[in-house]
Formats: sequence, structure tokens, C-alpha cells
Amino acid sequence: MGMDVRLMVRQATPADAPAIARVQVDTWRTAYRGIVADDFLAALSYEERARMWSRALSDAEGGSHTYVGQDADGQVVAFISGGRGQSDDPEHEAELYAIYVLEEHQGEGLGRLLVRRLVEGLERAGMRSMLLWVFAENHSARRFYERIGGQYVRTQEFELGGVTMQEVAYGWNDLRALLQQLDHA
Repeated sequence: MGMDVRLMVRQATPADAPAIARVQVDTWRTAYRGIVADDFLAALSYEERARMWSRALSDAEGGSHTYVGQDADGQVVAFISGGRGQSDDPEHEAELYAIYVLEEHQGEGLGRLLVRRLVEGLERAGMRSMLLWVFAENHSARRFYERIGGQYVRTQEFELGGVTMQEVAYGWNDLRALLQQLDHA
């Protein structure tokens, strides 16, 4: 599980919207198989996600930070997005909204590189703590967050495609400590 030196992380631009959409939809279909209903996964739309990402990446005032991970050929194979907290959590200023790495690129260190870049951006924006939400049944992602120092905060239920799901919040009260943890994960 060594770091692949050919991987690169950079700030996302509106032109990346179709590639980010592809990564998001494809990763949902592999990572959430058996967690999310098959018909919901099958109905995911590259075009709809690309429109959403195009709007988000064009919103200079939105305050979110989005980065893409590229492979040696320059193809976008991962992304991360985060910004000001959306969960009304008084302990955590920032939130990691989404992180997705194509299945064939998982375990190469790209997740750590993406988290590092996001956390550096959040710190530059004056944020010192972060929260994220993950499907309770997504055990591989939960292990990753625990490995990089995420602390269990709480569990909540939500509805997705007419099905009640559970998600778990992980938090970091000190982003500097998270950066140090990334060096050792």
C-alpha cells in the first residue's frame, strides 16, 4: 500500500465536472453495492451529476474546496470536496462533503493525498476542526477514517431512495493533528 508517486492532486475547475461525475457515479456503484438499493445505483446519472458539479465548481462564492486526483496519464480518478460545516455541529467548523476514489485506484495513497490537500485548504480558510458523514455499513471507508484519527461523533438516520439508512459522523477537533496523522497512516 505504498504511495504511488505518479499520482497528482490539483484544484478542480468547472471543466472537471464530467470527470468528477464519472468518478462519483462509478464509485457509488462499486463502493455502495449491497449497501444502497441496486435500482437507486442503476438510476444514477453521469449527466445530472456533471450539471451539479459544473454549478458547484462555477460558484466562486460557495466557499467549498474541491480537488481532483489524477493518475499518471492525467485522468481524473478521484476527488474530494469540503468546506464550511453543513451539519450544525458546534464542535466542528468544517465538513468533508465527499471523497471518492475509483475502485482500481484505492489503496495507492490517493485518499490520504486528497485529505491532506483539503485540510490544508480548510486551514488556510481559518477552519480548525472537521466532520464527515459515512454510511454506517461502509466498513472500508470507516476503517480509513479511523486510521487517520477520526473520532466517532454520532450516528443518525436519513432516507435515500425510500429506504432508511444509517450514517456515522467522524470528527477531528484539530486539523493540524490530522495532518500529522496522515504522515503516519
